[in-house]
Formats: sequence, structure tokens, C-alpha cells
Amino acid sequence: MTMTDQQAPQTVSAPTLETLSPSRASDFKVCPQLFKFKAIDKIEVPPTIYQARGTTAHLALQRLFDLTPQERTPETLYELFRTAWVELRDVEFPDLFTNTEDEREWGIESLEVLANYFLVEDPASLEPLDRELDMTEDIGEMTIRGILDRMEEEPDGLVITDYKTGKAPPEHYAIPAFFALKIYALLIRKRTGRTPVRLKLMYLNGPTVYEIPVTDPQLDATHRKLEALWKAINRAIINNHFPTRPGKLCNWCQYQDRCPAFIAEPEEAAAS
Repeated sequence: MTMTDQQAPQTVSAPTLETLSPSRASDFKVCPQLFKFKAIDKIEVPPTIYQARGTTAHLALQRLFDLTPQERTPETLYELFRTAWVELRDVEFPDLFTNTEDEREWGIESLEVLANYFLVEDPASLEPLDRELDMTEDIGEMTIRGILDRMEEEPDGLVITDYKTGKAPPEHYAIPAFFALKIYALLIRKRTGRTPVRLKLMYLNGPTVYEIPVTDPQLDATHRKLEALWKAINRAIINNHFPTRPGKLCNWCQYQDRCPAFIAEPEEAAAS
């Protein structure tokens, strides 16, 4: 007797990772549970005034370099920010402010943060090669996708710059952000055959700039770490096992109200 197709056991392939962004790779490295909340569960959290500032400032800074060097002034950047906010407010942040006074105060603080940009570099002296560069590259069995803030050519080579509108953490806590930038450098090397010479984190609320050099051996090591992360994430997906990794960065996590590391067990709650 021969099994019919309907009787034959069905093989269900295990879920696997399709693409990975540098930011999500950094999330998993910091805390697998954080990665799950963002990339697997896709839990939406209310946008914050800081996210709104960052999104709007990125758009304004991107457009600043559409202008001639002589036009790249603080006043122009402020106007670009205002215009970008009008475009984004009702689409991405419709319920962020309950009254115009709070919105106005946020706007003034945002312009003060943007003013710091001119303390760390002169945009009239720059001509970026790329801005908000959408990158998708296959590296071995991995597909890595992300958006690179800015890349410029300096006398000693390519430099990758990432804008941050928040305050700079102690340099040690900037390591996850640098890991993401190293992945972008890896993608640039794959696409262009050139290795960036430097990575730059530009924190405008300060301002503070962190820079590190880049070498081929460093990017080779990043490639190996990325492969290990890719495999670890796939194992976590298949086994549905995303352990928490509590640390100081938890203070800024928007998922504390549902994170196992912060929710008391029933027995503990009953005993308290």
C-alpha cells in the first residue's frame, strides 16, 4: 500500500532570518530579548520626543547638503528642520504633543541641539559622497540591509559618519553603535572594494564626537562576529529562546513593562 500525498508527513521548514540590519545586530548583541521585541514581535511603542527630534534632524541634515556650500548656514538648517517637522508631524508623530506650548518648547530645544552641529564641523567644507544610503548586500549566506547616514571622502580615505541627537554616553557604552558602523564599513568594502579609514559618531547634544580607525583585519573580525550573530539569531528563532541581558542600558529601554527581567514572578509578587 502506497501513502497518498495527503497521508504523507508534511515537512515544515524551520523559520530563519531573511535579512539583518546593523542596528538589529547590535540589539541582539546587547540583549536577545530586546531584539525579539523589535524584530520578531514587532511591538510598537509610543514615539518619544527624542525619536521625533532624531528623525526630523536627520532629514534636515540630509537636505542641508543639497544646497551650495554658501547656503549651509545655521539659519538654513533651522528652516530645514521646521519644514521637515511640518512634513513628518501629522504622518509619523500625530499624537506626540497635546498642546502647542509643549511643541514649541520641544522645537526650541531641538534647534539648540542643531546649533551644536556647527561646533563640530563646517558643512561648507564637506561634499559627502552619499547620504541616507540604502544598502543591501549579500555577505556569504547573510543578507545585510541598512541605511547609512553619511559617507565622505577625506584626504586619508573614506569616512563613515553617524548622527546622534541625544547626549553622548560614556565612550565605553558607544561600543554597540560602533559595532553597527563597522558592519556598514563591511558593506562598503563589499560594494566598492575600498576599506573606510575611520568611523565617526557625532552626538549633537553636547556636542561630542567619538572616532575610531578602521582596518581590514578589524572588518574581517566584524565579518566573523556577524556570521556568529546570524547563526545565534537563527538558533534563537528556531528554539524561541531570547534570554534577557540586564545592564545599565536597560534604563533607556522602552520595553521594561513587558521584559521578563523587570516583571516579578507571581510567587515573588504574592510574597511582596
